[in-house]
Amino acid sequence: MLEAIIILLIIAAIASLLGFRGVAGAAGGIAKVLIFIVLIGILLLLFFGILVVA
Repeated sequence: MLEAIIILLIIAAIASLLGFRGVAGAAGGIAKVLIFIVLIGILLLLFFGILVVA
């Protein structure tokens, strides 16, 4: 999932540099949603004690 976020952020950065606002906005929006999902998942894992920090 994190790989997809990084790829989408790279696509958004390149598209914005080339002037493709629609593609950059869409890739950035999808990346934001994925980041939100990952953060919620991490917080839930920490809250329920499933994630063990060694």
